Amino acid sequence: QVQLVESGGGLVQAGGSLRLSCAASGRTFSSYAMGWFRQAPGKEREFVAAINLSGGTTYYADSVKGRFTISRDNIKNTVYLQMNSLKPEDTAVYYCAARRVVITTTPSYDYWGQGTQVTVSS
Repeated sequence: QVQLVESGGGLVQAGGSLRLSCAASGRTFSSYAMGWFRQAPGKEREFVAAINLSGGTTYYADSVKGRFTISRDNIKNTVYLQMNSLKPEDTAVYYCAARRVVITTTPSYDYWGQGTQVTVSS
């Protein structure tokens, strides 16, 4: 079992930055690929970013490429999402997720956090 707890969400003006963190329980964090997804009101949950076990491979949605950066610290059992140049359309609940071994951009993750709200005002 892996428990995921997100933090770092909040209200920010357009053009601003936020850094989300996701702390994972357990001793096998380095065995899990990690992803960030988001869900806006009335919309489907969508992929944002993913990172492989070592952190050497990352994937991003086109809508966030060049603005968001995913990273991980396998000592601290934490994955991060640095979000810069935020836009109102980035407003959503952001979820982190863990998947055994194989990185993916699909929602087929094994464990999910409870989510953290990000609101970007115009």
